[in-house]
Amino acid sequence: MQKLEIGAAQDALQNYINQTVYLHLETTNGAYANHFNEKVMTVNAFIRNTKVIISRATITGKYPFRVGLKLEEGWVVAEGLTDFEVDEQGRLLLAGHNEDGKLAIAIHLSYTPF
Repeated sequence: MQKLEIGAAQDALQNYINQTVYLHLETTNGAYANHFNEKVMTVNAFIRNTKVIISRATITGKYPFRVGLKLEEGWVVAEGLTDFEVDEQGRLLLAGHNEDGKLAIAIHLSYTPF
């Protein structure tokens, strides 16, 4: 992955506009976050291989960035994005890593299931 650059990532997002694509979204602060500090609540969300049609996609904000995907019935928003790549299979991978390099958020788009 490379550091997220808005122009390049925005260009990659445009390939998914008005097409049926597969969405993967996950967030986590670590499955064992409260093992190190009892006051920290473990928080995560996970969705995989959900078919969506994106009518608009925008990356905005200051580093770390956020992406908004306008869908037919609403929005998907992911915040805290620091890195991205288009992999060898043509999938767009956007991710946010914390100061320790650990994954905090990921949002991926693909024409085929993950």
